[in-house]
Amino acid sequence: MSQPPAAQASQHWSIGQVAQRTGLSDHALRFYERQGLLLHPVQRGPDGRRAYSDSDLDWLDLCIKLRSSGMPLADIRRYTELVRRGPGNEQQRLDVLRQHQQRVVAQMADLSACLELITLKVKLYQGSAAQGTADPASPASPEPPRRSATRTGYATDA
Repeated sequence: MSQPPAAQASQHWSIGQVAQRTGLSDHALRFYERQGLLLHPVQRGPDGRRAYSDSDLDWLDLCIKLRSSGMPLADIRRYTELVRRGPGNEQQRLDVLRQHQQRVVAQMADLSACLELITLKVKLYQGSAAQGTADPASPASPEPPRRSATRTGYATDA
């Protein structure tokens, strides 16, 4: 007789399944494990192979998002160590996350400035194509209005 869904044990995933679900390679998953980035040691099945739990997948998802947003591995490791220690260090965890949040906000501002410039260029090329005029980046073309350099150091000329 099978158990009701709530009473069943959590799903366990092979390293290949985790790689497919997360987009990380087997090598990267082993690297994360060696670097101490996982919250708990990965369990092993009766055959000795890694058996990732649902909570491992949830933690990996967090690590992937932190890493893809630019958090250094050392900071992810520090955050992981703090969580692993349990209650009592929430302020330190908050400090790690706030510092990263500030870096991400700054990156987003820089990317926004880049997007603004790219959008301007797209409009110039669309206008040029619609009017059948010369390449807006060509020296023979009349120059678009210049703006001062942005925070990223790029002027808006071709």
